[in-house]
Amino acid sequence: MPAKTLWIPTADGKADAFAAFPDHGEPRPGVLMYMDVFGVRPVLERMAGELAEHGYYVLVPNIFYRHGPAPVVELPERIGHEIRPAIAAQLMPLVQAHTTERALRDADAYLEFLTAQPEVGAGPVAAIGYCMGAVLVMRTAAAHPDRVAAVAGFHPGPLVTDASDSPHRLITELAARIHLGLAEDDMPSEAVGELTRALDAADAGHTCEIYPGTVHGFTMSDTDAFDPAGLQRHWENLLPLLDRALTNS
Repeated sequence: MPAKTLWIPTADGKADAFAAFPDHGEPRPGVLMYMDVFGVRPVLERMAGELAEHGYYVLVPNIFYRHGPAPVVELPERIGHEIRPAIAAQLMPLVQAHTTERALRDADAYLEFLTAQPEVGAGPVAAIGYCMGAVLVMRTAAAHPDRVAAVAGFHPGPLVTDASDSPHRLITELAARIHLGLAEDDMPSEAVGELTRALDAADAGHTCEIYPGTVHGFTMSDTDAFDPAGLQRHWENLLPLLDRALTNS
């Protein structure tokens, strides 16, 4: 499976990114994969490669590129409970600096770059994300309803807030199919209910599921939050979603 590091031109500089894609055949549908808070690293590269094996060109940008190439902070091979708070403390200023305005500017650049790659076919793309990346996919898809046909977010960051531009308020602006896979501790039941009502009001085909027995970060095998059954359920929901939205099969 071919893979390479790329540099995406943006309004604020060049973002480093990882790409994985099939090594044969015709151009494939594009997938923009947004990282979790810990950034582009081997576990995300492996997940991108696994997704590429199903026939997709997967682009994983380093959204913290303004602070340097990935990894922006030093990470251990395994992110255990005992060191997670210290790492999160280093990353929080980067998260706070990644404003909605910056995120939308970057989304424009990422989609422009993704769809221009020779290995990517014509037609819509998907946006998928983990943790804070799930918030970014909602904003990306709402800003580009003509380009993004599928949205998936797993163990998301805050999707329901009091802000006027809260991600759950953007659902009516999306033209994409949506699946959200929540950990049991991602949000209070009241917020889950509000999110579900927003999805139902937009389109009964959108799905929001709490993955039983999981905690925030369950897809990431380099953390203590990892849950193999949760990761498998993630693939069982993600792959059919992409197939229906991008290949029309």
